[in-house]
Amino acid sequence: MRLRADLLPQDNLSYPDVVLVVDVIRATTTATAFLQAGAEALYLTPSLESAQAFRDTDVVLAGEEGGLKPPGFDYGNSPREAIEAPVGGKIVVMSTTNGTRTAHLAARSAKHVLLASLFNAHAAARLAHQLATEEVAILCAGKEGRIGLDDVYTAGVLAEFLQIMGSYELEDGALTALTTRRAYPDPLEPLHLSGAAQALRQVGLEADVPFCAQIAASPAVGMLEGRVGEALIFKRAQRPGSWG
Repeated sequence: MRLRADLLPQDNLSYPDVVLVVDVIRATTTATAFLQAGAEALYLTPSLESAQAFRDTDVVLAGEEGGLKPPGFDYGNSPREAIEAPVGGKIVVMSTTNGTRTAHLAARSAKHVLLASLFNAHAAARLAHQLATEEVAILCAGKEGRIGLDDVYTAGVLAEFLQIMGSYELEDGALTALTTRRAYPDPLEPLHLSGAAQALRQVGLEADVPFCAQIAASPAVGMLEGRVGEALIFKRAQRPGSWG
């Protein structure tokens, strides 16, 4: 089985099997927190405008523009806020600068798309291992076209868990991610050093970083189930053995 890590999304990438989408600060962490809080589904849209088109009484809008909640949205992109949100049984429509667009890239070709972060790293890696028949790919969102230390580190944590579960042939991106993981025993260090964390400090949301640095704290894994309009529909995966 191949283990691949693409450290930056690119339009020419294609995926034959399972993709773990990573935007640890903060979209995939926040998405996992909404599912942990009981959201029925996540609709990930490629733009704020397409998210607003889903506005309804049973729909919650969550988004981010410049790190902050956009006008007219119910929530921003903070996992601390999402984990406490009263979203039980509701649809959360999300649009962020990097993460939700990266999920759309993966969905063009992959058989299975999962939302992964440090917060759900064990559960996400285990489910990917169960689903894969030829390859597990980790696709890092990066930050506005640049590689993100936080996402590369997270890819290394996922690769580490995957290696425990089975024998994988690692390509260079996966080896790079594993090397980064081993360079930082404490996840807070690479996350704090990342450009994404620096951007959060500028808007007063640096308290989200320690939340994003939690490893394997949630069993919730968002899995692509379909599409509606411009949105990708993710629901919490229900597979025996996906956690533990």
